[in-house]
Amino acid sequence: MGIFSFLKRQKTQREQEPEVSAPLEAKLSRTRSKFRDNLLDFMLGNKPINADLLEELESQLIMADVGIEATARVMSVLNRQVSRSEVGDSTALRQALQLELVKLLTAVEQPLEIPDSDSPFVILVVGVNGSGKTTTIGKLAKQLQDGGKSVMLAAGDTFRAAAVEQLQTWGERNNVPVISQGSGADSASVIFDAVQSAKARGIDVLIADTAGRLHTQNNLMEELQKVKRVIGKLDPTAPHETLIVLDGGTGQNALNQARQFHETMQLTGMVVTKLDGTAKGGVIFAIAEHLGLPIRFIGVGEKVEDLEVFEAERYVNALVSGS
Repeated sequence: MGIFSFLKRQKTQREQEPEVSAPLEAKLSRTRSKFRDNLLDFMLGNKPINADLLEELESQLIMADVGIEATARVMSVLNRQVSRSEVGDSTALRQALQLELVKLLTAVEQPLEIPDSDSPFVILVVGVNGSGKTTTIGKLAKQLQDGGKSVMLAAGDTFRAAAVEQLQTWGERNNVPVISQGSGADSASVIFDAVQSAKARGIDVLIADTAGRLHTQNNLMEELQKVKRVIGKLDPTAPHETLIVLDGGTGQNALNQARQFHETMQLTGMVVTKLDGTAKGGVIFAIAEHLGLPIRFIGVGEKVEDLEVFEAERYVNALVSGS
């Protein structure tokens, strides 16, 4: 079958089942409202471009959580286009802005791809408490299973009994095996056992949960490094994906979390969750500008299909296009 690509599969699902889920515009309504009401409405009406309009645009981008650096990059391009008379009025400026926002995110639009292999593809999932980590694992497992992959889960969050129970519920619901030990067990030991079991059973994908922790807790971050070393003893190429789950509602703090986890764990991908319930979805632009790490998925609702592959143009269009 070759490489399993979420992007291709989800695009096909949207084409075949257009009525199954609400449009992305509706799911991102709060961030969309912030962009449109505060950022774009003052640009309506073919107004001439002047210094005041450009200054207002810059301020509104920063207020929309796009971030200072990402805003500076976008404004540099727009100012240059204005000075060359390539953009003549506010309508054209709005179109140019949309294009630059897409360009900013295109670099991090890299769907998770899982190659066929005799060994399990190991995904290590990290993040702080409350980010939606365990729920994301359950949804991802279901999507992988629907795509024809055999899946196993490792309940490595041994400090929170509810996390183990939640993962076991997902497993029972979808007939996915879950490897777990008692509360307070060594997380590295649980995940080591899970990798061994996945190899023995010929499982395609193992998704390992870890205890939620603050990015400032050095001792707990060191424990994550231990988990990574233990996995490497069974498969030197694993984990094949180290995925951080970020709560989009925390705004710029999500960026700080990602930066600290990346320094410790060398992240390979990100999931930004809870974007349906926040007006801070602009933080994705700041994350893209600062880290350049692939954004694999966005979480935009409670349903399994609401864990969506991140697509730059579709995301920007959902925020700024239309009436």
